[in-house]
Amino acid sequence: MVAEAGGRSPTWRKLLLLLNCLLLIVGNCGGPLILRLYFIKGGKRIWLSSLLQTAGFPVILIPLTIAYACRRRRSASTRLVFMNRRVFLASVIIGVIAGGANYFYSYGLAQLPVSTSSLIVATQLAFTAAFAFLLVRQRFTAYSVNAVVLLTVGAAVLGINSSGDRPEGVTGKEYALGFALTVAGAALGGFMLPLVELTYAKAKQAVTYTLVLEIQMMMCVFATAFCSVGMLINNDFQAIPKEAKQYELGETKYYLVLFWTTIVLQCFFLGCIGVVFYASSLFSGIVITVSLPITTLLAVIFYHEKFHPEKGVSLFLSLWGFTSYYFGEIKQKKMKNNSVDLHGGEAVQMSGLTVVDP
Repeated sequence: MVAEAGGRSPTWRKLLLLLNCLLLIVGNCGGPLILRLYFIKGGKRIWLSSLLQTAGFPVILIPLTIAYACRRRRSASTRLVFMNRRVFLASVIIGVIAGGANYFYSYGLAQLPVSTSSLIVATQLAFTAAFAFLLVRQRFTAYSVNAVVLLTVGAAVLGINSSGDRPEGVTGKEYALGFALTVAGAALGGFMLPLVELTYAKAKQAVTYTLVLEIQMMMCVFATAFCSVGMLINNDFQAIPKEAKQYELGETKYYLVLFWTTIVLQCFFLGCIGVVFYASSLFSGIVITVSLPITTLLAVIFYHEKFHPEKGVSLFLSLWGFTSYYFGEIKQKKMKNNSVDLHGGEAVQMSGLTVVDP
């Protein structure tokens, strides 16, 4: 990979990481809630809800245009460099995987309450940790292992009483299939994050945030195309007008729900890929899991789902796990700084990759 240190200061990088974490949390908390709203008020199209998860990709053109303008302003003579063929092919593959994960997740959310997303997040974190170790040789410390265990157990605790939350009109068979597909979707999601990180490492070109946005754009385009094929086969496009007229909240609000679903979930994907860039795929999984209690509380408030004692235990374990991971990162950074001071040099490196800004 062609890379060079430089660009923005460590403080600016931390601010960008924080911004991407906020986007990730907003998307991870708001996405399931608004997508669930589509189903509980009369929506039944699985492929349509799958497409909505990545159909907001035109939003990426805004930060991408700003990134290109900033690069031009810093050096007017610099030729814009776009992703190479290797990165493009990787983006296509990841996009198709994302399309499959979207379908599995949508099917599960159509059958399960929002609070049961804990099972998805729990298994996704485990898959992310496993694939991060296999694909990018993610280094685990006692703190990160402790965080993964605590967050996984904390999320799984929410599923202890999930059978009592089965929505009305959903059979036991449908519930079981929804559960199985959410786990399958979590497996694909857990595979995607380290695969994105591996793409950065094998890019054979400078990994800038501009390139990250280009990768995200291509991923969403092909994930949307994948789901569009499913919609065509299932005649979902023809069914949208009829479904809108029969929607419990009214036709106008039906289209508003579809629109805001694309925007909120695009925040999730933008934040996710940004966190992988500025930190690591494992940290992205940590942030997704630590925001789980927020999603659960919002589901209780807006959809009146029951708040079992298990949810309180999960909240405690999730916060404990995040604190453990964060403390470990601070300690590891201090050790790195001491090592740099001893050698009289300075390095800018995150998640095993030396990176540059746009």
